[in-house]
Amino acid sequence: MKGIVLAGGTGSRMHPMTRVVSKQLLPVYDKPLVYYPLTTLMLAGIRDILVITTPREQALFRELLGDGGDWGIRIEYAAQPKPEGIAQSFLIGRDFVAGDHVTLILGDNLFYGDAIGGMLKRAGEVATGATVFAYAVSDPERYGVVAFEPDGRPKAIVEKPKVAPSVFAVTGLYVYDGEVCDIAAILKPSARGELEITDLNNVYLARGTLRVEKLGRGFAWLDTGTPESLVQAADFVATIESRQGFKIGAPEEVAWRMGYIDTAQLGRLAERMKNSSYGRYLARLPTME
Repeated sequence: MKGIVLAGGTGSRMHPMTRVVSKQLLPVYDKPLVYYPLTTLMLAGIRDILVITTPREQALFRELLGDGGDWGIRIEYAAQPKPEGIAQSFLIGRDFVAGDHVTLILGDNLFYGDAIGGMLKRAGEVATGATVFAYAVSDPERYGVVAFEPDGRPKAIVEKPKVAPSVFAVTGLYVYDGEVCDIAAILKPSARGELEITDLNNVYLARGTLRVEKLGRGFAWLDTGTPESLVQAADFVATIESRQGFKIGAPEEVAWRMGYIDTAQLGRLAERMKNSSYGRYLARLPTME
């Protein structure tokens, strides 16, 4: 299975912070925001990843992430000239996906929970169809919301409903089979001129091949698209890291724990950042087991 991180967009809801830098490059506590979705893919065993950026900021992402070789993965890059919808990812990334199963994660979404990697792996092993991940929220009218049949099967996905059919919002994490690029290619732009991910998901729903996985109380999902939610995410990460002593969203650590790199490589990466608490944490990891 391959992975896509969508890190494009103008970030207009966060101006002036994002007038000259992508929101996915902003810090969430002690690391760039893009590290969090990237490591979610890595935890699922995904090592072939496409990062979609704005044309202007692609060089900054390349400088930060490189080609992934330091972490035992492969990172490619593509540009989204204009933000024309989440589903546009599959037109931009068509050659990269090349008919494989693919997980798409939004670059401003943070997921936390021990089982998230396993859930993504299992979703990617299903031969056909799509899987979306839903999370209970207190304000479902702000999101695409899943309506369920009495037996728990998804009945509809309603975008920003005035009266929500459930409290389960569709998160920015999606797993698709090899047909997704062909389906995206036949979508029509919505009234706001975008290829909507809800429209794509509804094609799978109409076929009876859309699955919804609920992320329960053992998970956290944070959408960091506003200044307030960015602060909340930083507070969350700081609290967990301070309490547990382990970091969230550190690609060097994930690569080491997943066996993508060995202890010697982890040490080399730690040495580059030895003057920071982050680097010292990486250096201590082998002794913390």
